[in-house]
Amino acid sequence: MQREPDEQRDHAHASEPLARDEIARVNRGAWDAMVARANRWTLPVEHAAIEAARRGEWNIDLTPTKPVPREWYPPLAGEPVLCLAGGGGQQAPILAAAGARVTVLDNSPRQLEQDQVVARRERLAITSVLGDMRDLSAFADRSFALVFHPCSNAFVPHVRPVWREAFRVLRPGGVLLAGFTNPVEYLFDAVAYERGELIVRHSLPYSDVTDATPEERAQREASGEPLSFGHTLEDQLGGQLDAGFVLTAMFEDRWPETTLGRYMASYIASRAVRPVN
Repeated sequence: MQREPDEQRDHAHASEPLARDEIARVNRGAWDAMVARANRWTLPVEHAAIEAARRGEWNIDLTPTKPVPREWYPPLAGEPVLCLAGGGGQQAPILAAAGARVTVLDNSPRQLEQDQVVARRERLAITSVLGDMRDLSAFADRSFALVFHPCSNAFVPHVRPVWREAFRVLRPGGVLLAGFTNPVEYLFDAVAYERGELIVRHSLPYSDVTDATPEERAQREASGEPLSFGHTLEDQLGGQLDAGFVLTAMFEDRWPETTLGRYMASYIASRAVRPVN
């Protein structure tokens, strides 16, 4: 049987031994557990941040430390915005307080609940949808003015369907703001990495399912980490172009707390537009 065009072009591992639904199930459980452990990316924003956003004073991160420039955003007041794989009570409430009509789609029910915690506390209207970032069939074509997609596509084995679906649900002239990981992060032995050592062990693209060593798999299972995939830049940036987007801006960011972050910026944020014509 011939594969779909996105799978033909996606350089992630096409023959994952775990089915798509199984990967999503494993990662749903991992992120639900992260909420229980109060992981950094699951902590809802404070009341003060919402009040500031209502006054027009706000910034949001796509990557670990660097805020997205305000000029990257389209007008938000009354406009429909999709936070794509962006649950956790962080980005969606700020955008809603800034005046947008926000929908957040995420694979984790507990992450979605974090957004509703803030919505109830602050009397914000946020629509939550449980789903897979590669399948936005719950939304009609040209539904949104902005798709805000933080660093989360490392948790799916194929990234090109994410760009295709984001393009479909954006209006002409709509904006995609995306954060993602430079695949160089996945070159190194994960066990040694935790000791602060950079030992090259893996080729790219990378998959936890097919490429992790037994020691790495045991460490990941013990720590409750989700399954991760290192996508090539050809699929991350080239995939956006192939979906039809025009790239208009980008920046790099680093996570200084990590071993690699001491040496280089390994996170990327991009701004892309669906052409009007």
